[in-house]
Amino acid sequence: MQFFKDLSLSAVTAGFVAMLVGFTSSVAIIFQAAQALHATPAQITSWVWALGLGAGLCTLVPSLLVRMPVMVAWSTPGLAVIATAGLEGGFDMAQAVGAFLVCAVLMTLAGATGWFERAMNRIPMEIASALLAGVLARFGLQAFTAAQTALPLVLLMLGGYLLARRFVPRYAVVVTLAVGVAWVLLRGELAWASVHLELARPVFTAPVFSLSATISLAVPLFIVTMASQNLPGVAVIRATGYKIQVSRLITLTGLATVVLAPFGAHALNLSAITAAICMGPEAHPDHAKRYTAAVACGVFYVVVGLFGAIITSLLMAFPKELVAAIAGLALLGTIGNGLAVALREEAHREAALITFLVTLSGVALAGVGSAFWGVAAGSLALLVQGFRSGHAARG
Repeated sequence: MQFFKDLSLSAVTAGFVAMLVGFTSSVAIIFQAAQALHATPAQITSWVWALGLGAGLCTLVPSLLVRMPVMVAWSTPGLAVIATAGLEGGFDMAQAVGAFLVCAVLMTLAGATGWFERAMNRIPMEIASALLAGVLARFGLQAFTAAQTALPLVLLMLGGYLLARRFVPRYAVVVTLAVGVAWVLLRGELAWASVHLELARPVFTAPVFSLSATISLAVPLFIVTMASQNLPGVAVIRATGYKIQVSRLITLTGLATVVLAPFGAHALNLSAITAAICMGPEAHPDHAKRYTAAVACGVFYVVVGLFGAIITSLLMAFPKELVAAIAGLALLGTIGNGLAVALREEAHREAALITFLVTLSGVALAGVGSAFWGVAAGSLALLVQGFRSGHAARG
């Protein structure tokens, strides 16, 4: 099979790192959102099962079919919306599932009609690349701010990364991860006591539809997912040079969410952070073979879903500094490439820089994240500069 011929250790490692980063960065918020909805422990495990299975299959199958890295994850900002709405509105799990289904239908329509992709086609590559760099730069910063609480770990991982980049650049992430895990094991900092041997079981929750849940939960979840997740997800796809049909992917994630929402999946969407890991040169030097990293990531996500309770507790046993460091260091190349493309054209340079800074700021207005406002600010800058240039030419 061609897939096994294309597969490499660096691709498998990139897939694992992508899963590790995606899961550990949001698993705590999953629990917070579920608890705000008064979910039972069985429903929480089912939530993890649904997200892992949905993201895994939506990543694995399309990547194998189109031989390009298709990366799907779930809406982490959406979890924050759910947690807030659950506490403020007093919604229960059944009402939340109803809101998840409404959001899923809206996402499916956004993909099927193609309006989201048409909107993205109007955004210059420099703006998309600046958006990507802004989203990823926060993770790059976290890799070094982790040194405040785990200086030896971060320094060792940084040293391992730099040496590997010098001598074995293809396996830089492999070496960095191995160094970090070895240090944690030697120091006895892996929290084995938190690991529980329990398999995940899906729990069906019948949806309850209400106007208040639709307004307070479904609509904000849809907006946040499209603006803060799918928008930078498309930016990663385009910045890395892949010709993937975005509308079909948006439709796929919407339909998958419809199927899995009664089991807890709140919103599946295009990935940005983990996509950058699997679509970058660290995953595979051959652009045409990086799909294997996405397939590996999909397999790992499915494993997380099937063994949800065990994997959840195991991943949570890793120190948060290790996860922050490996995520930031693995993304350095992609951040650099994004900035290089964003600033290459003088005509778009200021607008791209504004996009980068607004996105990096993390500002959230009206419940919408900085990814959307970064693009809005950059596009406004382009509009004003274009008007100014046109006015000067006429004068």
